[in-house]
Amino acid sequence: MVRIAVLQARAGLNDPDANLALLRRFAAQAAAGGAELIVTPELFATGYAPAKVRNSDGASIRAELARIAVEEGIGVVGSTVEDDGGTGYISASLFDESGRELLRYRKAHLFGAEERGSYAPGTGVPVVAEFRGLQIALGICYDIEFPEYSRSAARAGADLLCIPTAVPATGDVGGSEPLLTYNSERISTLLVPARALENGVYIAYANHMAPDFTGTSVIASPYGTLLAEAGAGEELLFAGIEPDEVLRARGINTYADDARPDLYR
Repeated sequence: MVRIAVLQARAGLNDPDANLALLRRFAAQAAAGGAELIVTPELFATGYAPAKVRNSDGASIRAELARIAVEEGIGVVGSTVEDDGGTGYISASLFDESGRELLRYRKAHLFGAEERGSYAPGTGVPVVAEFRGLQIALGICYDIEFPEYSRSAARAGADLLCIPTAVPATGDVGGSEPLLTYNSERISTLLVPARALENGVYIAYANHMAPDFTGTSVIASPYGTLLAEAGAGEELLFAGIEPDEVLRARGINTYADDARPDLYR
């Protein structure tokens, strides 16, 4: 079993020093609580404001995330801006406790005009890296809302999907009756567990806190249950991830084996 932690907190806009200091404090708290990996929200080091942080120094922030991993003795999943020859991406990285970057993933599904006007979408499919005997894949926020992403990660061999997230609060919107409305909190409480169930994977989903964001960070099991769920405020969630449960869950719900990708386009 690998014990993980998911951070939900508030990040100041364009204040990486303060945000990284907060992340460091929670990384130390997570390590003290027995966690071997901490997953943090989307663009937490800069604050989530896609257009305003597009020119942030992602390389220096990634170096600091690696330093935190080493000094606190814990794996870290963090999200940064990545510049590749003048083209910007929202990315996520997995660092092990030695500070080595095991994975970097570019967000494939950009959300809204601000993201699409500031960044290019990633074009690579999810890949996995081994961490403490777990096969881990990265995604970012809106990615998990598309079934193709999580199915691709599961087919690549992932046991655990780590998803830095920034889900804006919507309140109830849509129809005039309560049962005919949408609330973005449902992504955490309904959609993420469904993705975990239909693919037989664990999902660590780390969001920013309310009121601007929904909060409600979660850790979902491969059975579609919630092992941990945050409220609206600052919180550190813990759960144990067991690869054997991935195998058991996939033996019960054989969706991956029974899927017909040749039938549907």
